[in-house]
Amino acid sequence: MVPCEITKRSQRSRRRIALEYAGVCAAALVLYAVSCAPGALWQDSGMIQYRTWHNDIEGHLGLALAHPLYYIVAIGAKSVNVGSFFYRINLISAAAAAVAVANLFLLLRLWLGKVWPAAVAAISLALSHTFWQHASISETYTMYTAMLLAELVLMLQFVRTKKVGWLYGLALTNGLAIAVHMFASIPLVCYAVFVIVLWASREIRLRQIVICVMLWMIGAAAYEYLIVKHMIATGDIAGTLASAAFGGGYKSNVLNMAMSWGIAKENLLYILLNFPTPNIIFGFVGILGLWRLAPRPGFAAVVLSLLVLFLLFAFRYTVVDRYSFFIPFYAMFSLMLGLGAHLVMEKKQCRKLAVLVLLLALLPVPAYAVAPQAARKFHPQLGMRRQIPFRDDYSYFLRPWKTTEHGPDRFAHEALGSVETHAVIWADTTTAFPLLMTQQVRQVRKDVTVMTTIAAGVDALAWDEAGAGELVSKGLLYVVSPLKGYCPPEILSAYDFVQAGVLWRVVVKDDGPQSGEV
Repeated sequence: MVPCEITKRSQRSRRRIALEYAGVCAAALVLYAVSCAPGALWQDSGMIQYRTWHNDIEGHLGLALAHPLYYIVAIGAKSVNVGSFFYRINLISAAAAAVAVANLFLLLRLWLGKVWPAAVAAISLALSHTFWQHASISETYTMYTAMLLAELVLMLQFVRTKKVGWLYGLALTNGLAIAVHMFASIPLVCYAVFVIVLWASREIRLRQIVICVMLWMIGAAAYEYLIVKHMIATGDIAGTLASAAFGGGYKSNVLNMAMSWGIAKENLLYILLNFPTPNIIFGFVGILGLWRLAPRPGFAAVVLSLLVLFLLFAFRYTVVDRYSFFIPFYAMFSLMLGLGAHLVMEKKQCRKLAVLVLLLALLPVPAYAVAPQAARKFHPQLGMRRQIPFRDDYSYFLRPWKTTEHGPDRFAHEALGSVETHAVIWADTTTAFPLLMTQQVRQVRKDVTVMTTIAAGVDALAWDEAGAGELVSKGLLYVVSPLKGYCPPEILSAYDFVQAGVLWRVVVKDDGPQSGEV
């Protein structure tokens, strides 16, 4: 075959793969754009909207929770004055998730040279519960996952072509990923070991490693800026580095090595919830066949290390919302699932089986549709300590799509509309942001003051015990939940509560303020 013909065939192949990539990305984007939440959100997602509204790329929960590059992108989206602010910001996660799904497709498409296993893996990730859920709300995880899978595409191309330019791209992308989420430090260690092995075997030069380091630093510039800024402002180098590694007060969670059967059981249920299909067995087949399919043992070692490390990190993490920290593991397991499906199909060569596997990959959709009813019947206590107005916990947690998620907006309008002029509402971390964002973005009841700890110091007040008595005497102090953990202990111990719509009015006890829990 003449070189010109080879070149033309190569160009046609690249165009075909590019079109396939664009098609997968477009299909995923349509899915997530439809399932994306339309308005304000609860808890951390609400905080992301809040920080974006205030152009805040640092936050105040520690540098590890700053995610500056995500907020730079979000602030850019905020400036595009098309449609609802809330939907635009939520759509960032949807767009990033679509790119992540397309990147996984591309990774396996290039690796195996086949469309079918790449499609199986991409669908498996796209419809996995927690990934889909976080593609429908404002969160940082889908953007990080897109970068993780892009890194593996770049690494695959390097080991196949030996062209160091792909390695440079990997270094730059991982630096960018660090600026999105500290998850990227896990692959960074794996890549560093891989590069050291390359240098020891004289496959790359020290000068090229230096270039990689420089490109990585350029990629991570947004995060480095916050670190240097914090060091200069505080003069505390050790404290700044601890904040950059663990955030504010999360060191024990990050380094936790304790485990209980209850946590382990929950974690296994999380994994099954994300792959409620017989196709899950292909993931284990893919793990067993990884070394045979990998273009290089070092590449297989990195992929397997990432799978194991992401699983171990999330499995023994002890934060309440640890289920979300499994997302990078789900991406890696979906990769294994695609490899396993390829291995099985190599032996069977059955068109009907191929169609069946694709159909089974779609099984999560009906599974999530019926999950709330099934859970309500067989597990009456979902583990929630309280009920939040306008939120059905079964549907909220078990259905990943948020197309009709109007609960936070309804709650905020109802709460703000039900209180007197110049009233004060004390809100916990879940409910504070819908109230604040409704006031600021929609310009509703700005005369009402929202008290909370998580947003205090910007435009929400922290708890002021000294002024509480006067507010209570005038009937102007309200709380969202009169429960321990959701309300300042000073209020709980000193006052009684009368339900007033979706809020609780704080009132003086019959025998006056005194110590003791309600």
